[in-house]
Amino acid sequence: MSELHIYYHRDFDGMAAAAMLAEALVECRDEVGPTWSGVNFDRTLDWDQFGLGERFAVVDFHYHPRAEYWFDHHPTTFLRAEDQRRYQDDEQHRFDPTALSCPPIIAEHARTRWGWDPPARFAELVHWSNVIDAAQYSNADQALFGREPALRIARALTTSPGFDFNDRIVALLRRYDLIQIAADEEVDRCHRRAERNRDEAIESFPSAMVVRSAHALLADLRSKKIRRERFAPFYLYPELHYAVTLIPTRAGPHITVASNPWNRPSNDLHLGNALKEYGGGGHKGVAGVNPPDETTALRWGRELYERVSTLT
Repeated sequence: MSELHIYYHRDFDGMAAAAMLAEALVECRDEVGPTWSGVNFDRTLDWDQFGLGERFAVVDFHYHPRAEYWFDHHPTTFLRAEDQRRYQDDEQHRFDPTALSCPPIIAEHARTRWGWDPPARFAELVHWSNVIDAAQYSNADQALFGREPALRIARALTTSPGFDFNDRIVALLRRYDLIQIAADEEVDRCHRRAERNRDEAIESFPSAMVVRSAHALLADLRSKKIRRERFAPFYLYPELHYAVTLIPTRAGPHITVASNPWNRPSNDLHLGNALKEYGGGGHKGVAGVNPPDETTALRWGRELYERVSTLT
């Protein structure tokens, strides 16, 4: 049997999901030496050709009908209506849009379906995956300045020197407690750099605003001279309901639309569904998309801002 490759969404809960699935498959499903690498929304542009000729799993990312194993919690996971109609949970696939993150889905499925007895350290990993992915922080101060090991690791990811760093973190998450990983020399170095970036981002954010209403703002953070911080809009302007931000990534421009975790809007707009119209996806409270070019990124950003600017 050929080697299984695990594709994970390149964020904290996606990486935790990859680590947990790899461990469960080795212990319970006779997989030998699974490998892994991260993906982002740009990979959906050739989704039909994705993974051709290989055995692969996908976690915390869009459903793929050829995935041998697949686990996700994003309501916008199905790219084709036909796939959604045909899909059913089974021994190797599980979808739970009510889950706060992907790791608890894998933990529960592997325990009940495969008889897995996960290491105790994975309970902490599940907890912090829920906190980070669902923005269940106590307040904006914890989100921005929290010193808990999981938060330090998540912040370190924002200054990842390359995709190999993310893959290495997956390997560490398989073997070590969060406090040990946070103390890793490379992780700590990235975290300290991320803290400096955070402070600069908070200071410079007002100058990056393109437009702002009483309820929302649009910020263009694509300049290499500007540092970026996900929760800066709601830390600086707690009265806002929404923030639309344009950021650069290695895959090109990215748009994030988020609602304020500490001042949620009362309307029923599902941001994941709104971004799915553009080829992205996500959750009710936060979603993203990778536009094809810089000009389109600004146009889409303005369109999305106009959509949320008057919502309460």
